[in-house]
Amino acid sequence: MKSFLLALVSLFLAATAHAQWQSTTYTLKSGWNSIYLHGDASYATLETLFASQSAVQEVWRWNPNPNQVGFTSTPLLPSNGTPEWSKWVRGAVGNSLIGMTGQSAYLVKCSAAVSVAIAYKPMPPSNTWVRSGANFLGFPSSNGAGNFPTFSSYFATFPTAIAANAKIFKYVGGDLGAGNPLQVFSTATERVDRNQAYWFSSEVVGNFYAPVQISLSSTDGFAFGRRGSVITARVMNRTAAVMTLRIAPVASVSPPPSGQELITAGVPITRRTLDNQAAWVETPISAAYDEVIAPNSTVELSFGINRSAMTGAANALYASLLRFTDSANTFDILIPATARKDTLAGLWIGEATVSAVESKPLANAVKPAGSSFPLRYIIHVDDAGTARVLSQVFMGPMAAAPYDFGLCKSEAGLKADAKSAARRIVATHMPLDRALDGVAKAGEPAGSGSFALGSTLTRTIATPFDDPTNPFVHQYHPDHDNKSGQTTLVAGQESYTVTRTVSFTFTATPPGGASVTGWGSSVIGGTYAEAVSGLHRDSVGVGTGDGLRLTGTFELRRASELGTLNP
Repeated sequence: MKSFLLALVSLFLAATAHAQWQSTTYTLKSGWNSIYLHGDASYATLETLFASQSAVQEVWRWNPNPNQVGFTSTPLLPSNGTPEWSKWVRGAVGNSLIGMTGQSAYLVKCSAAVSVAIAYKPMPPSNTWVRSGANFLGFPSSNGAGNFPTFSSYFATFPTAIAANAKIFKYVGGDLGAGNPLQVFSTATERVDRNQAYWFSSEVVGNFYAPVQISLSSTDGFAFGRRGSVITARVMNRTAAVMTLRIAPVASVSPPPSGQELITAGVPITRRTLDNQAAWVETPISAAYDEVIAPNSTVELSFGINRSAMTGAANALYASLLRFTDSANTFDILIPATARKDTLAGLWIGEATVSAVESKPLANAVKPAGSSFPLRYIIHVDDAGTARVLSQVFMGPMAAAPYDFGLCKSEAGLKADAKSAARRIVATHMPLDRALDGVAKAGEPAGSGSFALGSTLTRTIATPFDDPTNPFVHQYHPDHDNKSGQTTLVAGQESYTVTRTVSFTFTATPPGGASVTGWGSSVIGGTYAEAVSGLHRDSVGVGTGDGLRLTGTFELRRASELGTLNP
């Protein structure tokens, strides 16, 4: 059962990436400048992005190409019409460059000196070095000590990029020619400005962008989406020295005024570590902390999310960043983090674990059970928030066109020739064909509460005296032989209606203080209580008195996000 649930969860849960923001001000000179954009600014066209900066006349983006025909031995005029370049010219028709994508190098031609602030969505760093021709690249260098690192220190772990036979060029403004770009001759004194892009003529291939390499399980950064729970980061120290890596939370700036979605708050990211019992402990990342990485070594860091701290409206956007720096002030890397406020709509499957029993007729106090007893529960929450406790559910292609995958309460709802692809899940302790939605019906009392953290959901499972699953209706038991003389059972003579009132109290944290990944989103639970009546004799008669009280805990896992339950 547990492996089946995990398979269902992994099938239906997926993260969706959205935006968080930073802004960088580029100081541009008259003439040609190079800039490197560490995030995506394609939310606006270049006409809109530079509408108030008329001095910006042209923007050219370099497109890495292993078989390039543009730059060969000297970076002079960019070549229009080659695949290496996309360009925008103010006021021109048919520009091949419309917006500014992230992790890209650009040439910007200005008619006068100007400072330009560009808001962008940070992206995980990446670089692709090609052996033929040149590489036009930027780097997430740090200015934490008041100076950017030198080329020789920054590229100490990738020395072929700055070897004696390599050439490096930088733009200094002015017309293109012998004085712009200038060749960098002293890598020991020249500093790597994170806002500039540089030409490298180096016979080298690789993906170097910093003395550290951060590989994430999500290509969009810490993109938790609506139901993601854990993202891992493999961090490699490329240097021959011990690295003290500092990880700090960073708030997103306000989105640009161009129809961008507002951010509710930062993502409540947690740091996941193992305790001495090999159990995960999740600690909120509210301030900077350090990780020590041995020379030429890799560590795997695990990050979670505290969704109970996300109190915004359903589907609200949460966005922020994690900053990775080192004690040597070499690099400064921003990794985006995003999440959506989840709704609890969908199908939930799990167990209530009964651990204590109290018998009212025998005047017994609550006694721990000799061993816990599991009760499977199936609960569906529709898009309106109505929770239904089900005795069974079918998952598979639906009978109605277009035969999409769905959920239904009976086998008749499945596509007849595709039942082999369907699954039936049953709670065997409940009467058949029940969907308890809390609305009073014949033989089914009204329920109360809601399916939400901090709430208690109560439903009544009534088993009529003549129901085939009623314990008094047992054709092989001598006490249940219909001695009343009637051809059918008579209520209160040899069979009695059994009523079970079950209550699920949802807690913000797992019962017992354990740490459960995805609690409040893909996993939910709390304390369980059940009152059973109709099984014991009292002064009135059998089956009418107050009976058993059961208590324990419960845990449910989301098996589907579908908020529609078909008949």
